[in-house]
Order: sequence, then structure tokens, then C-alpha cells
Amino acid sequence: MNSPHLPSTTERRTIVTTNAELQARRAAAVPRGVGNATGVYPAKAKNAEIWDVEGNRYIDFAGGIGVQNVGHGHPKVLEAVRAQLDNYIHTAFQVLPYEPYVELAEKLNRLAPGDEPKKTIFFSTGAEANENAIKIARGATGRPGVIAFQGGFHGRTLLTLGLTGKVAPYKLGFGPFPNEIYHVPFPSPYHGVTSEQSLAAIDALFKADIEASRVAAIIIEPVQGEGGFYIAPFEFLQALRELCDRHGILLISDEVQAGMARTGKYFSIEHSGVVPDLIATAKSLAAGFPLSGVIGKAEIMDKINPGGLGGTYSGNPLACAAALAVLDIIEEEKLLDRSLSLGATVIERCRGMARRNDITAIGDVRGLGGMVAVELVKDRESKKPATEFTGRVTAAARKYGLVLLACGPSSNILRVLVPLTASDEIVEEGLAIVERSMIEAAA
Repeated sequence: MNSPHLPSTTERRTIVTTNAELQARRAAAVPRGVGNATGVYPAKAKNAEIWDVEGNRYIDFAGGIGVQNVGHGHPKVLEAVRAQLDNYIHTAFQVLPYEPYVELAEKLNRLAPGDEPKKTIFFSTGAEANENAIKIARGATGRPGVIAFQGGFHGRTLLTLGLTGKVAPYKLGFGPFPNEIYHVPFPSPYHGVTSEQSLAAIDALFKADIEASRVAAIIIEPVQGEGGFYIAPFEFLQALRELCDRHGILLISDEVQAGMARTGKYFSIEHSGVVPDLIATAKSLAAGFPLSGVIGKAEIMDKINPGGLGGTYSGNPLACAAALAVLDIIEEEKLLDRSLSLGATVIERCRGMARRNDITAIGDVRGLGGMVAVELVKDRESKKPATEFTGRVTAAARKYGLVLLACGPSSNILRVLVPLTASDEIVEEGLAIVERSMIEAAA
């Protein structure tokens, strides 16, 4: 029996297809466990715009889930990767180390907060970064316990699923998870959870579940990503730092989504003045090339024996070249300042929408720099999540040419992750679509 003919790369480029055809092929070839927020298949992307296989144009407010802070296909990133491609693609850093890895580590060590000497190791995904941050913390302290926060998202490996503070859809059916992981409430003033209550919950853990002397680390997203863009109060982060110092616990800042200029700082925890012991970074670090890292105080990082950390593809040379270009772009194009001004524009515009009589579902608008969320509720007094309404808004936005994602425990929070390099005109066009979509969804 003859095998079916599969089109070559050249043939595929000449085939005109549709999103529906590709979605049917996807359903037959890819497991349903990989969710899709849309059925849109891109053919081309540039800065903050995407064109699908049917020629439809979309403004990108998702950025590949916070990956495209410097925009799709930035010329400097492409140039750096092409140059590296001509040299070598992979040698495995553990076998033949290479300069781009070392140079990128040097730059991140200088950029990370704090005056102490630092060292950096690279991986491929945000989950790997968080998992290895926990490995480093446990190895350095000789302690097993880890404290994380409800609503937090740290990855999809078994260890990082244990850290993640949301069951559906991430943890369903995958247990048991690693032990000695404990969750406490994340402070959320909008929902009445104070910093004092969160700190009291940690104290209760020390009394009822695990003594402080057995806790290796507390891991926190200074701005929760999948959890709803809730911003940890700065005084809470400062109190966490003091608590960790008092008990010999390491503080890990998960900057996977909030890092690399997204909030107006290289790392979101910088806003609080707190210096963490370890930082996990990924997503926008390499503009879409798979790269993540753990940056930490040198005395902590060096407590792990050679061979205890690493990975075959970790710190791939192409990804390191892309990341070096990203850091140059952030500095040259003043994207820290751009993030702050962009965030102020988006927040002001969304709060203006909340004042309209025909849009009554906006319960809260919040943000840190260019990381902005709009929480949609059934009514502003009860603050019950308007999950179905949020789905109608994102669907309408897509119809009008905007890629817009929801997040939060009830998927009722719109999140804005537009590339920081997007023009004011593109941002305004996207915000106008958000407004139009909410009016339509409410009708």
C-alpha cells in the first residue's frame, strides 16, 4: 500500500489554505490537551501586527503570551540570529561552551537588582527556570519546603504544577504532585485579601504544617501572570524579604511573564526595592526563541556541584544571540520608559470605558507599566466574575481584528500584552476594538 503524499516545504508554500482547514488538520494530528485560544493561523507577523493564512490582519495584544516585548521580527533580532546561524547552531554548552552564553550571563548579572556578585544559568522554558530555581534553593539550603501562592502559575512540569496555585485546567488528573509545597493567599486589595492576611497565612503554616527552618524558598510572581495580573503590594514584598532573612529562606522572583521591560523595569520586583536571592526569567528574554534563565547570588548558585544543573539544549546559541539583541533594543529604544507611558495610556483609556453607561462590567483596571488588566464582573458590588461575558468580548475582538487574551482563576480578566514597540496609532486602534467589543458583548 502506497504511503500518502505529504507536501514538501516548497509545495506547502504554494498551497492556499484556510484557518478552518488547518484547524481540521490540527484536530486530527495534535492532542486536545494542547488548548488553542483562537483558530487563527498566522502566515506573517511584524511588530504588533499579524496576518493569517487567509490574509486577515490582526493587532496583537497577546504577544505570544508576553513573549514579544520587542515586537515580532525585530530587525536587530533577526540580524543577530542570522549572524549566529552562519557560525554554529548547537554544540551543547556542557561540551563546548561558547561566548554568547557567557556574554548574556554577564549582562543579566549586571542588570539584576542588588550589589552582590551574581551568576546566571540558562534553560529553554519558563517552567525549566522555575524548576531549577527550586533545585538550586533546595541544594543550597539543604531544606525541602517551598511556599508558593494561590493563583500563581509557574509551569506545567510536575514540580512546577505543584507550585502552580490553580487546579483547572493545569493540574486536573496529573497528581500526585511533589510534596513539601504549600500555598498561601496572594494579597489582592480588590478582593479584600490584605498583605497582613497573607503574612498571617505563612505564619500559620509555620505553626501547623512545616517549621520555618525546613523551608528552602518562597516563590512569588510580583505581578501574577495567568493568575490575573494582580500586583503584589510593595510593602508585602518588603515584608517577605524580611521574613526570609529572619528564617534563612531564599526568596525567588518569578519574572517569566513580568520581566524584560514589561512593567517598566527589567524585572518587576525592582519597583519594590526588594532584592531577591534568585530570579527566573524567560518569555520576552529572547523574542520568541526558546530561552530561560535563573539569575542568582553567586554564593548560592555555586553551591550546586558540577553536573547538577544543565540540559542538552539549554542556552542555545541562536537564542542567546537573540537575547543579546533584545537587551540592546530595550536600552537603545528606551523601552523601560515606553512601557510606563504605554501602560498609563492603556489604563487611562480603559478607565474611560468603565465610565460609560453602556459598559458596566468593568470592575477593576490595574497595571504596572505595560502589563495591564481589566477585570470584568457581573456587577461591581458583588465582584462576581463575568466569565461568559469575557468570552464574548474576546470573540468579538477577534472578529474585528484584535488578538486579546483572558486570564485569572475564572477567566474573566482581559490582559494587555501588546509589544512595547507598537506605535501609538496601533495601540489606539486596538483599544478602540476593545471598547467596541465590550459594547457589542453587553448588548
